Order: sequence, then C-alpha cells, then structure tokens
Amino acid sequence: MKTIPKEVIKELIKEEKFSNTTEVMSAIKEMFRDVLQEIMEAELEAELGYEKQERRTEDVESSPSKNYRNGYSKKTVKTQLGEVEIAVPRDRNGEYEPKIISKYSRNADGMEEKILCLYAAGLSIRDISEQIKSLYDVEISPELVSKISEKIMPQLNEWQNRPLEAAYSFIFLDAIHYKIREDHQIVTKAAYMVLGVNLDGYKEILGIWIGENESSKFWLSVLNELKSRGVQDVYLFCVDGLNGFREAIGAAYPKAGIQRCIIHQIRASMRYVNYKHAKAFTADLKEVYTAVTEEEALEKINEF
Repeated sequence: MKTIPKEVIKELIKEEKFSNTTEVMSAIKEMFRDVLQEIMEAELEAELGYEKQERRTEDVESSPSKNYRNGYSKKTVKTQLGEVEIAVPRDRNGEYEPKIISKYSRNADGMEEKILCLYAAGLSIRDISEQIKSLYDVEISPELVSKISEKIMPQLNEWQNRPLEAAYSFIFLDAIHYKIREDHQIVTKAAYMVLGVNLDGYKEILGIWIGENESSKFWLSVLNELKSRGVQDVYLFCVDGLNGFREAIGAAYPKAGIQRCIIHQIRASMRYVNYKHAKAFTADLKEVYTAVTEEEALEKINEF
C-alpha cells in the first residue's frame, strides 16, 4: 500500500492548522469516512456500468435490465477511530451490496479483530465492552460482543478436528482448572490440554477439551479422539499422578511409554518443605532429576 504524498499532508496541515493530537485524529476520522464513501461510490458505478453524473444511452435505457441510483441510506459504523456516519448509495433494483462494509455489518474489520483479541485474552464480555468504550469511545453492547466472538467458532471447530500426524515422539497431557460464570453461578471447569512433539522436534497443541473436572475416564475419550484423528503411535506420554491415568493410556496406546511429569513431582514434594528451605531444596532436587543415568540419580538422592 502506497503512503500519502508529503505534499498532500503538508497542504492538509496548512488548511487545518492542528494544535493538538485530538484534532489530528478527528481529521483522520473524516478522511477515513471520505475514503470509505468514495469506495462505495466506485463499487456502485461498477455495478451500474456508468458514473454518477454520466447520462445513460438510449440503448441502455431501453434494456430490460436497466438499473438506476436510488439515493442513500445513513449508517453508523463502529471503527477504531470511533463511530463514523456514512451514506450508503442505493440502486433501484436493490442489487448493490457494499463490499468494503457488508450490508448488515456495522463494524469495521479492525474493530472486530480488537474484540476477538480481547476475548482471546480472557476478558469477559462486559469487560470488552468497557475497554472498547474507553479506547475508542464507541458503545458496544455485550450482545454484539457475543455475536462477533461466535464468528470464530467454525474456525475453532475446524482446528479442533484437523487431521494429525501418525506418530509423535512425546505427548504431554495436563488439565488447567479455572472458574467461570455459568447459569448465574461460579463453577470450576477443566481445560484438557494436549501438547505434542513430532518426530522433527516441533511442538504443537493437538487439542483442547473442556470438562467438568479432571478424570481418567475423560482422558480416555480424549486419547481415543486423538487416535481417530490419525495419531497411531506415541513414544512417550508425560502425565501427572491422576488415578487411572496409566490405565487410560494403556487402553488407547498399549505400546507407549509413560513418564511422571517432573514439575508435578516437585510440586508434590514441596508440600512437605518449609518455605524458608524451598530454594535450597529445589536446587538439590534438580541435581537428581537432571542426572544422566539412574545410578547417578540414586547417588544424588543418597547425598540429598
């Protein structure tokens, strides 16, 4: 995309005589509106086949598919620059639909992206509405935020059900527990996370599943889904000490190895250590789990 010529910018500065950044943003907002307006005018001209002030020929007038301009309809669009009022050109046959701002949309692309980014960051719907109001002085209802966030659901479903590689060197299984508001109550949910390392050493999230709480039964359903998506062989699973975890893995991938997650083991050990001894304890413990051989690890435990 080409930048605006400096001569045009200098002329604008002379005309407007800006004294603060607010006036600059206001001018940019007006420019945005004017450019948007001209794009829609050009779209309609291409649709009708003649320019706004151009007279149509008699052949075109007598054709059965003749179409004309039919005034404008006002529309307020929410953008990152604030609310912008535009005049959408219309045609008599109602065939023209703006491409730059779709017929039923009242949000510019950048605004929807900002809302989705805030949503992905974990903000609540009402928090997003307040943030957009604070940043862009645009009123957005919680209902609108919900509708925009729902647009990404087909993409999420496609990602969640995508085919996977046939073999992985390592797969890490763990659940993150968090609280959400559901039916006017605060409840705890478990997000089952599966991180895979392929044979080339690259990491990727294989999927995320939401459950009421962590259980080996639910993990078994997750493993069976991985198999249905193409994962046939796993060299090593890394898991925590959840009861029934080994049995679930053995049922889905009987030849896979299983390793207890070191982080979970350290956390479990720390429960019995006084806080003032925590740093020294973890430093000594690190020499055990980083040992190259089993004999070396046992020697470090005895020294420990």
